[in-house]
Amino acid sequence: MTSLADLSWPELGRRILAVPLGAVEQHGPHLPYTVDTEVALALCERVAAQREDVVVAPPLPFGSSGEHAGFPGTLSIGQEATETVIVELVRSADSYAGVILVCGHGGNVEPLRRAMKTLRYEGRNVRAWGPGGPPDDTHAGRVETSVMLALRPSAVRLDRLEAGNTAPLPHLINQLREGGVRAVSPNGVLGDPVGASAEEGERILLDWVNGLRETVDTVASDAMM
Repeated sequence: MTSLADLSWPELGRRILAVPLGAVEQHGPHLPYTVDTEVALALCERVAAQREDVVVAPPLPFGSSGEHAGFPGTLSIGQEATETVIVELVRSADSYAGVILVCGHGGNVEPLRRAMKTLRYEGRNVRAWGPGGPPDDTHAGRVETSVMLALRPSAVRLDRLEAGNTAPLPHLINQLREGGVRAVSPNGVLGDPVGASAEEGERILLDWVNGLRETVDTVASDAMM
């Protein structure tokens, strides 16, 4: 795996830059604030371990997390700032063969979409990708808990696992937009982490890496045109 943290400029060559986009926000009573950043970084690193033409940037740890403001400790730069940071970051990366933005936080999706529209209009070789999951398990539930058990089990408070609101996200979205996560889930969980396992987490990570690699293939193909 190749990271910018391990290179000097003469060693870089012309590679695809993988940028992990994360967040600092509550993830229920059992997971740390940095879940989204850690997951995005791990996915970038795993793809870079498979491809010599990919280099991993330091993660962008702050994003648009206003929906979690009802819980202490959440840090957010908002949608407008997130969009601006992404646009300017990719504009500065013209020396790379292309850029893949790996989004670990759902709240970043809308500013990322707008940023991508601008960047693609400008003709830049950039793609965005983010992991998916079931609509009734979108935040600090079984998926994210299993993935964290695979990545950093010491960070998971197994004695605090408890279900949150398990209604599908489309049923909650209006309340979420009006009152944030706290309005629909007092413990901050959208899903049920009970039953999560490291083995399941590894299977999920494998599926995500395979999906991300397909998008990286597209960036690589466009770089050759």
